Amino acid sequence: MAKAPVKYPRSPKETLGGYVHLPRFIDKARMFLEGTLPKDYRKNFGGGYDGMFLKVTKIRKDAFLKALKTLGTDAEVEKWVKKNSKAKAKDIKAFNEAVLTYPGTVKGVAGIRRMVDVIDHDEKRFVPKLIAFVGVGRMGANMARRLKDLGYDVTAVYDSHRPLAEELAREIGAHVPARLADVTASADIIITVVTNDQAMREVFFGEGDNLLIGAAGKIFINCATLSPAIHHEVEAAANKVGAETLEACMASSITQARNGSLYLMCGGNESVFKKVSPVLNAMSLICRFVGKTGDAAKVKALVNMVMNINTAGLAEGLGLAHAMNLNLGLVQEVFSQTGANSRVLVTDGGDMEARDHSCFFSAEHAAKDSGIALALAKENGLALPLAEATLGQYKKMVELGLGNLDKSGIAELTFKGRTLHK
Repeated sequence: MAKAPVKYPRSPKETLGGYVHLPRFIDKARMFLEGTLPKDYRKNFGGGYDGMFLKVTKIRKDAFLKALKTLGTDAEVEKWVKKNSKAKAKDIKAFNEAVLTYPGTVKGVAGIRRMVDVIDHDEKRFVPKLIAFVGVGRMGANMARRLKDLGYDVTAVYDSHRPLAEELAREIGAHVPARLADVTASADIIITVVTNDQAMREVFFGEGDNLLIGAAGKIFINCATLSPAIHHEVEAAANKVGAETLEACMASSITQARNGSLYLMCGGNESVFKKVSPVLNAMSLICRFVGKTGDAAKVKALVNMVMNINTAGLAEGLGLAHAMNLNLGLVQEVFSQTGANSRVLVTDGGDMEARDHSCFFSAEHAAKDSGIALALAKENGLALPLAEATLGQYKKMVELGLGNLDKSGIAELTFKGRTLHK
């Protein structure tokens, strides 16, 4: 008689109440109480990541187990943890980073360098699927490389600039279909990373050739920063031909795409999200289901709107500091310890000072994304003057031929002796 498949707890990457690993610890604890926790897991139950969670929250293992006997849902456990945890926000952040970045490898699998990925690999969450990519610029190409490293069969790659696809195909052993319909035919899951709404319409609705031809049973994961409206259009059209879609918006850059540490915000049908979660987990450190179709695109628009405002503000602050002959290194150090601190200070401050605007997120894309957010603001009857001013700055960069610079290049508009202040 064949053995029943092993039931595993959830991935350590899953999050509840702000804590990674907590959903997994809940599963392990319930299985421990039921006597169904796999033998290899019993000896270290309460240690490892479990122990790290208990230590940071100052919750006792016996108290946690006792609570689970009466708490039926994740929401109830989340509420109980919130009430009983002694962890502060900075402690939770440090715990999450420690869990997600702890090193680990699997012999023969080059793409696995973190223990959370070792666990997902060993528990067979990286389920083999045939994958194709449409849009293989730096983000799409690195996502394809990542999945190939983990053993996924990336069958086809396609780009409107065919040489990009051909170069990547040679590297990872994929083929380059001439037709979008052939891309769909070659894979179970098709991941799109295209430039804008118009590009989405071209690949999904192009006359005579598009991704929806012969698409019954296929799943499309759409990862670019686009308007919520286009996600609704694509979902409706896909459903008509028997296909499914999911938006998986990325709040990360090229390096994270390559090493599988994207932050993904997903929207659509939750059952589709669950179907493709192995692929999403393979590409990300954190993957959040935000809500219905369009919701993830809305959240991503907000993320990039605020990021762009912060970038413009930092450029003006450093530009003024430079004009007053202040030490920019000292100013940035002061910023980092005060209310002027931001993630953008870490990623862009030094680049603004050094005029190193190697592109990770272009000014042209910044303008597009701020425009999406402002369109949403208009729909909701809100005036957003800071976002308007920031969009104006990025549009000016594009007009001046600087749209291909990184977003940090906005400093070229504010520093004396540079583009606008020579």
